[in-house]
Amino acid sequence: MASSFDLRAANTYTNYPVKQSGELMKFLMENVAGASRTRIKELLSQRMVYVDKEITTQYNYPIRPGQLVQVAKNRHKHAFTSKWVRIVYEDAFIIVVEKKEGILTNVAPGLRKENVKGILDEYVKRTNRTFSVCTVHRLDRGTSGLLVFAKRRDIQKIFTDNWQNIVTDRRYVAVVQGEMEKDSGTVSSWLSENRLFITYSSVYDNGGKYAVTNYRTLKRKNGYSLVELKLDTGRKNQIRVHMQDLQHPVVGDFKYGSDFEHYGDRHDPVGRLCLHAYRLAFRHPITGEEMKFETPYPEEFTLLLK
Repeated sequence: MASSFDLRAANTYTNYPVKQSGELMKFLMENVAGASRTRIKELLSQRMVYVDKEITTQYNYPIRPGQLVQVAKNRHKHAFTSKWVRIVYEDAFIIVVEKKEGILTNVAPGLRKENVKGILDEYVKRTNRTFSVCTVHRLDRGTSGLLVFAKRRDIQKIFTDNWQNIVTDRRYVAVVQGEMEKDSGTVSSWLSENRLFITYSSVYDNGGKYAVTNYRTLKRKNGYSLVELKLDTGRKNQIRVHMQDLQHPVVGDFKYGSDFEHYGDRHDPVGRLCLHAYRLAFRHPITGEEMKFETPYPEEFTLLLK
């Protein structure tokens, strides 16, 4: 018996069986009647192209004989809307999203609060797909920015087992208290977590995890600094603790050093943790292609330094 997806496909999709290997853009140009290159790019960016029933937005996505490419006839059927999450990229293997501050990446034990994974799971369910997305890495609730999720557990395992080799560039931007003394530098220490789930730093090996953060000061203004941070390691709360070590805590960080008595009402001037994961680059776990994504700095960050 045909699936519900197959039954609807006859009415809402145009099917294009793949007969020879190549790239998706070239295939669509050759098969979609009357479509210009600009139109094909629109179909991809509007998430209207499927390869084997998976939305694919990558123009050079490799296809092979036996696969089925489908082009949706109506855009609204596949619209994704969320106040918390914006889908930046999607193919048959991964989803890259930008999350807002104030939401968890993953469901917390014992809590049923809204989280990015849950939102994406609901999205794939609405589009008649049965898999559950797999978390590859996390951002703190208060941190905004880019995240990648896997669509299969074996893809997740490729990421987690080879994270340091696959991820080629991962950068954050933060607004910190005070004007940074140096234009650039590196912070390194061992990070451990106590029984209250507070991460603390030591310059000596205390049995914790070694962490390295590289920073570059982009701007100083109004008693704040805009800082770019590049991670050599990805430890829990690493940036927040290392900026505390430098005595320039992240603005709005109640947990790690943004001291109210010292900074007064500047403790939380924009009502959020001023930390944003703005760049993520990695080699695609299946195709090996270099993928690079960037998002603009949050507007609140810019306003603080005007």
